[in-house]
Amino acid sequence: MMDWLLFWLPFAVVMVSALSGLVIFWAGEGRQWLRTALNLFGALAKLVLVAVMGYLVWQGYQPEFRFALLPGLDFVLHADAMSMLFATLSAALWLVTTVYAVAYLERGSDRARFFGFFSLCVTATMGVAMAGNLLTFFIFYELLTLTTWPLVVHHGTKAAFAGARSYLIHTLGAGAVFLAGLIWLYSLTGPQDFIVGGSIAGLGLEQTVQLKIIFAMLIVGMGVKAALFPLHSWLPKAMVAPAPVSSLLHAVAVVKAGAFGIVRVIEDVYGPQLVAELGLALPLAAIASFTIVYGSVLALYQTDIKKRLAFSTVSQVSYITLGVAIGGPLATLGGIVHLVHQGLMKITLFFCAGIFANLLGVKKIEQLDGIGARLPWTSLCFTIGALGMIGLPPVAGFISKWYLGTGAVAVGMNWVLLVLIASTLLNAAYFLPLLKRIWLNPPPEQWPNEVPASRLETYGMIGSVLITAGLSLAVGVFAGHPLSPLSWARGIVAGYFP
Repeated sequence: MMDWLLFWLPFAVVMVSALSGLVIFWAGEGRQWLRTALNLFGALAKLVLVAVMGYLVWQGYQPEFRFALLPGLDFVLHADAMSMLFATLSAALWLVTTVYAVAYLERGSDRARFFGFFSLCVTATMGVAMAGNLLTFFIFYELLTLTTWPLVVHHGTKAAFAGARSYLIHTLGAGAVFLAGLIWLYSLTGPQDFIVGGSIAGLGLEQTVQLKIIFAMLIVGMGVKAALFPLHSWLPKAMVAPAPVSSLLHAVAVVKAGAFGIVRVIEDVYGPQLVAELGLALPLAAIASFTIVYGSVLALYQTDIKKRLAFSTVSQVSYITLGVAIGGPLATLGGIVHLVHQGLMKITLFFCAGIFANLLGVKKIEQLDGIGARLPWTSLCFTIGALGMIGLPPVAGFISKWYLGTGAVAVGMNWVLLVLIASTLLNAAYFLPLLKRIWLNPPPEQWPNEVPASRLETYGMIGSVLITAGLSLAVGVFAGHPLSPLSWARGIVAGYFP
């Protein structure tokens, strides 16, 4: 019985949302109650399955679903500590985002199409999290592109099609580079599963130049979704998507899939030691550092709330890449735990931006004046997310920056402190003026497009953002708890640096 559970559980975790999505497509637009029930059932079922699988991994079991695509070429879904970190984030935030999206789109159209692709997007994201080798990762990585494109283009406007076209060009082009690098690597090493410390690290390979080029190709393939400079330009354009999609892109699905892939390549394919020996760590750390500062500088000049948040994502997601590129246990810990911390804070900010736009028509920064008095709970949540991004304790962002800074010093990369200081000052420069407008400026006589909020919109959207803001605080305040993301990430890093 246990062997059967360990074999089928990873497959069930991935496919439960696909089943929900397919039934939603079949049900069509007219059965709102069924669509909502399917959404919530799928999200709850996935969270329960992930919790069971997480418990099994905690107990030392290794759930794995495997079958041969070709002789010697396997499709593998495998649960380890790293995959469970990303899978738990995805499952938990999918449930919250589902509740938010049901409320947000109450007045919208084409909801069956939206929620069908929404479910398939989560399927692809969970497949990325559970992938046990690069081939399986690539399959779901490309499925993620195809399932998120209809979400970006959902509104059907000229701007939506332009943003979606840019997204598709960037991601499919990067996918081609990724595939070429994958084939080249397999031709040298044969198919390899992800292994803590690097699946190719112990093979004694002498093709140094080829390994460097392959590494660059894999990083380019994943760096587009991770919004590394100069591969980031699609992300701000994709902000024409509905707020739940923006939240999903920035906090859970696309950018996190890219960052997660970079972690896998460094830690579980090449291995930290081989990356350092090939001289690849410092160039990657430099690119991530430039992206952190560059994204923050561009955020300063944005007048649209969602675009400012988008460039903030360009900056903040690169903390993950920076941490694993620096190497050493502390910096790697800071980068990996930021996978969760940034997701909680950024989804909070995008949820708030969606509420401002949906209920009051507020989309520009100059329209935020006095909104704290009109929407106090939403504004409080936005404040928590913004202060966390700046890095103020006790919000989650402080924990990430602390370990990145101390980790950089521990391995002699003191210059990273200057990057973190510059980033923090720039974060403050583009977030604090918004908080001043929200809380200190007088409100306007009339909001741009105020609509009476239904009970569903009030409790669904505002309740969702209260949960994510509360989690952003909780994972910082209780960072030392054995079940915190930091403690789980510490266990992951202990495997990389025994």
